Amino acid sequence: MKPSAPTHSSRRNHFLKPALGLALSMATLTSFAQSAPSMKIATVVWIGYGPFYVAEALDLYKKYKLKVSLQVFNDPALIPAAIASGAVDGGMLTYDQVVGQVAAGRNMKVVMPIDYSNGGDAIVADSSITKVADFKGKKIGYNPLSPSDFLLSYALKTVNLTEKDITPVSMTPEAVPAAMASGQLPIGVTYEPSLSQVLGQGGGKKFKAVFSSKNAPGLIADVLVFDDKVIKAKPAEITNIMKAYLDGMAYMKAKPDEANKIIGKFMGVSAAEVKEQLTGVYNIPLAEMPKAFAPAKETTSYYASGEIIGQLLKAKGQITTIPATEATFDASLVKALK
Repeated sequence: MKPSAPTHSSRRNHFLKPALGLALSMATLTSFAQSAPSMKIATVVWIGYGPFYVAEALDLYKKYKLKVSLQVFNDPALIPAAIASGAVDGGMLTYDQVVGQVAAGRNMKVVMPIDYSNGGDAIVADSSITKVADFKGKKIGYNPLSPSDFLLSYALKTVNLTEKDITPVSMTPEAVPAAMASGQLPIGVTYEPSLSQVLGQGGGKKFKAVFSSKNAPGLIADVLVFDDKVIKAKPAEITNIMKAYLDGMAYMKAKPDEANKIIGKFMGVSAAEVKEQLTGVYNIPLAEMPKAFAPAKETTSYYASGEIIGQLLKAKGQITTIPATEATFDASLVKALK
């Protein structure tokens, strides 16, 4: 989706000749278009990013004299490379992705916590499988090097299993519903809106969520990320993106029905489905954002969740060294807003 074209109104001095007035008016419009900074932000279709979808649809960036376009990716694993190459200015990632990128030497940093999954990511299975221990020896479909991979690794660790104890089947979260419906796959890892598609099959009795992000609050956390050089070069623009996001959150609270329609249009689902899916995420209000950057034992803090994430990624061989938590974020813009 692209933001709607901005509209402008100008008041022409009545002493000017019409032709000159038109010329000056057009010059003013052209000057605004040239002066308004433009930012490209990478995203995926995920219910937790609803405030951004609202901000784009209503062009809430306009009052901050900023142009923002969301670049939709089908695979979240492709976003870090897009940020690193400069194809996009920033992106929405999960915190485990940031830990992996920083460990690999990329200077990407969280500037704002967005949400954490509270059941919106899940491992779903057929009726023959009732617990995580039953995963042993089974085929499991999931997207490698993604939040689904991380959630599965964490679940397996709770019962002393590893990826070596299962048969991995590589697929995107969007492919999981069809693969499970066909009977090819007994277990899949996915997130909304694909999660609801799986759970709704067979009248809601065919598949169930065996393990979800609700079992590990804060571990799958969505964040707004920029390369450090972009943060230093464009702090005002990034701050205005954050302000428009907060405006989107406020709109969702003030006009939930309208907001659900907007989000549903972006995601390709009904407003009723949006309302249901929103129960699986927690969008973090500004007042609570600083807590994510503060040392704490709760997994809603990057210090606690980052340690668990780092250990899992290292055990899987995805990273060789766990990066310092402070290297994964820049809390200055949130603190300034707060």
